[in-house]
Amino acid sequence: MLTTNPFEDDKLHEECGVFGIWGADGAASYVALGLHALQHRGQEAAGISSFDGKHFHTHRAMGQVGGNFDRDEIMRPLTGRTAIGHVRYSTTGETALRNVQPLYADLNEGGFAVAHNGNISNAMTIKRALIRRGSIFQSTSDTEVFIHLTATSSFSTPLDRLIDALRQVEGAYSLLVLTEQGLVACRDPLGIRPLVMGKLGDAVIFASETVALDVIGAKYVRDIDPGELVLVDDGGLRSYRPFAPARPRPCIFEHVYFSRPDSIVDGSSVYEVRKNIGAELSREAPVEADIVVPVPDSGVPAAIGFSQASGIPFELGIIRSHYVGRTFIQPSDGVRHLGVKLKHNANSALIKGKKIVLIDDSIVRGTTSLKIVQMMRDAGASEVHMRIASPPTRHSCFYGVDTPERSKLLAAQMDVAAMAEHIHADSLAFISIDGLYRAMGDVRDARQPQRCDACFTGDYPTTLTDMNEDGHPRLALVASR
Repeated sequence: MLTTNPFEDDKLHEECGVFGIWGADGAASYVALGLHALQHRGQEAAGISSFDGKHFHTHRAMGQVGGNFDRDEIMRPLTGRTAIGHVRYSTTGETALRNVQPLYADLNEGGFAVAHNGNISNAMTIKRALIRRGSIFQSTSDTEVFIHLTATSSFSTPLDRLIDALRQVEGAYSLLVLTEQGLVACRDPLGIRPLVMGKLGDAVIFASETVALDVIGAKYVRDIDPGELVLVDDGGLRSYRPFAPARPRPCIFEHVYFSRPDSIVDGSSVYEVRKNIGAELSREAPVEADIVVPVPDSGVPAAIGFSQASGIPFELGIIRSHYVGRTFIQPSDGVRHLGVKLKHNANSALIKGKKIVLIDDSIVRGTTSLKIVQMMRDAGASEVHMRIASPPTRHSCFYGVDTPERSKLLAAQMDVAAMAEHIHADSLAFISIDGLYRAMGDVRDARQPQRCDACFTGDYPTTLTDMNEDGHPRLALVASR
């Protein structure tokens, strides 16, 4: 198979998206629509679990929401007025159906379905201890530890058993749990991963992003606070705060790349923040050029901001095809290199003879930037300058983002000058970490960062029990697997 987007392995892939609704006829249909809006957060697999008051119904499938949950024979059995769903890009565990969420189990108090956005950084340690005590795991996903910790808890009520489980994990989670007693939404004490609440009539909705509320016509109510647990059942909605207060550290990359630009994250418009990033970048790293060209699609808002602040015209110098699938059968080895043209192509009539500024959201391995710069050269650009709307990505993420190990991150191996030479750009510059915070309306406090920016700074907000900072499992755990 030939990947039609050769840049897929050179992006920080978002981990997952979750959507849940309580108290709506045809709940699963709303979940399917919400998952469509969150498809950018994970394209490998999708699943929905519903509850009709007596029985749970689940369908999970590899692939995207469309093609799986747009068929009547799939949706008809997902009955009930409450449901949760999940879109997945694997960060832990293999890409296989057994890891597709929601995960479901029959516990002592009844059915238990869970959808998780994030990553548990001590899951391997917990799993090893549980297996020694007799637990049998059905998946290789870190999410399954929530089920086993809840099942083995000594607390009496289902809610207290779940809280007991949450207190034993470290890392990042925005979690939806559907039980016979109600629907639970919770967010880790640092609020690393996003989670919002909305309403549609009397129905209560939880989603990873506000755009999923927009799609079904729901009203945004508020964010779920870091460390908050919300229970919705027939008695109404109740909020619990079972964890010790902590200084929130929401993921800064939600604003740079992960969230859809039409979402509101932490009270700020993602689109406006990305424009501000581009404007700040133009002030920090000015360049004489004829046109500003975004690397589609993620570089577009920052490129608009760069153009408006610098006065250099914005142009679509790279055209992206939206009608090409992720893979196709290669006709011969001789045309493998042509795959890039299927997804992105230079607007040669516009590029020829111009000094251009390319705007992209990040550089991970550097393969994307190398190919894009060469594409501009082949189209006749006289100069190619690269500007990146995030600081250099020098560290791996352990909170639900599929990041290469540190040895494969270009910025961890080279300084900016060497990176510019590597990608054959006339110049290269990244926004500073302070500039990124300014674009978000903050002043960074290096002693107490307001956000999780570990991928740029190496300042991890939690203990990394299972992994070292190079992205490798700790040796004691490898030996026990």
